Amino acid sequence: MSLKNLELTQKIGNREYKSRLKEIREKLTLLQQTVMTVGIPVLIVFEGWSASGKGTQINRLFHSLDPRYYRVYTMEKLSEDAEMRPFLWKYWIKTPSRGMITIFDKSWYRLVLPVEGNRILKESELNNYYYDVNAFEDQLTLDGTLIIKLFLHISKDEQAKRFAELENDPDTNWRVDGGDRRQNGEYGRQLALFDDMIEQSDRGLNKWSLIEAEDKNFATLRICDIIISKIEKEIERRGTGAKAAKGHKNTAAPSALAAVDLSKSISNQEYKEKLTFYQNRIAHLGFKLYKKRCPVVIVFEGWDAAGKGGNIKRLVQELDPRGYEVVPIAAPTQEELGHHYLWRFWKKMPKDGHLTIFDRSWYGRVLVERVEKLATEAEWRRAYKEINDMEQHLCNHGTVIFKFWVHVDMDEQLRRFEERRGNPLKQHKINDEDWRNRGKWEDYESAVNDMIALTSTERAPWTIIESNSKKYARVKVLEYVTDKLEMMLR
Repeated sequence: MSLKNLELTQKIGNREYKSRLKEIREKLTLLQQTVMTVGIPVLIVFEGWSASGKGTQINRLFHSLDPRYYRVYTMEKLSEDAEMRPFLWKYWIKTPSRGMITIFDKSWYRLVLPVEGNRILKESELNNYYYDVNAFEDQLTLDGTLIIKLFLHISKDEQAKRFAELENDPDTNWRVDGGDRRQNGEYGRQLALFDDMIEQSDRGLNKWSLIEAEDKNFATLRICDIIISKIEKEIERRGTGAKAAKGHKNTAAPSALAAVDLSKSISNQEYKEKLTFYQNRIAHLGFKLYKKRCPVVIVFEGWDAAGKGGNIKRLVQELDPRGYEVVPIAAPTQEELGHHYLWRFWKKMPKDGHLTIFDRSWYGRVLVERVEKLATEAEWRRAYKEINDMEQHLCNHGTVIFKFWVHVDMDEQLRRFEERRGNPLKQHKINDEDWRNRGKWEDYESAVNDMIALTSTERAPWTIIESNSKKYARVKVLEYVTDKLEMMLR
């Protein structure tokens, strides 16, 4: 598929355009109602040359849709907040919920398109970029989002003509800048860049639709026909009971937990000395992280009553509270259930220079949701790759990731449960669900072993914290985080 081979002489008369448009708008109105009823998230991406008519086509599409159930975002310029986060963050948080239609006027492809202010990416950066965006689209598609990618194509002469019309009108001359003119002057080189982008990202269910946009009426009907066709096919696919593709198969993972020595402990005196020492170090590192604009994510998973809260409390005790956030993860809300399961975690990712601690995390998909059958087998199996892809994107941005599994044995957990039940100040920490989860220990242990084996990567490895001794665990977490951060910040 290449823009160079696209026929740009297509035209349509006003009478035929108006006649067909009425029929199309009726179809789109009915399809939007079906999208809402079936609960399909629809994401429509408009890309193309400057002055190719993206805004015009989006406005024309509006006339057919109920404004209560679509959102439009112009994504060209980055806010200061977005510049301090992984580049996919600003798109993740705006992805549609089930039954909604979201339209992006420009998209995640801005990073590699020849637009004003973009630096040229190195080959290794380009490889990471295309891996990240393809993985992002795959994650949304496998979760049920219909992605429609439209590229509006015009010739060099037509672009120059439209620029001249805009510049001659005092109401629109501000829309043409030096970057636009340079794009027209370097049309041939930039056409090759567009074609390369399309080739690298035209794949699977997420293929590009190239729009001959010299004649605006023809472009409108073609865009609407494509959108109608793709939505109808998606509705038909769901109606036939098509199942989401399964993720990779995995065999039983070796038991990482079985090899853990839980007898490790520390004296009270050594605990006090080391706690003070490492807390002073991490307080200094907190300021250094901010100065170097380095984001940090720390994930705590573990058994009920294993001591996650105590570890987090000691970790942040001497940090500047303006530089970190602790995010406790509970069952998803109705709004969160309407999105891809990673959406709610993307919303909480730290800005550059900040630290976010997750008390439980996205690993719930392969732990509690797997064991309690809150996710289908296809969903939790593919989640291993989805999680690895997300964490790789964070690391590509420069985020440092720590992942801790806080581990105790069954006897120690029972002792802590009984202590909580008998202590009025701790009774709020124990409930019927904790006891019920304990009854599924073997199922959870198997899920944890799979999680560690399949998501412990070179840049985001799991660290098991031996926590039968709470004091030993707290010191180990602090020591591990400070040592790794100091090495990285040298």
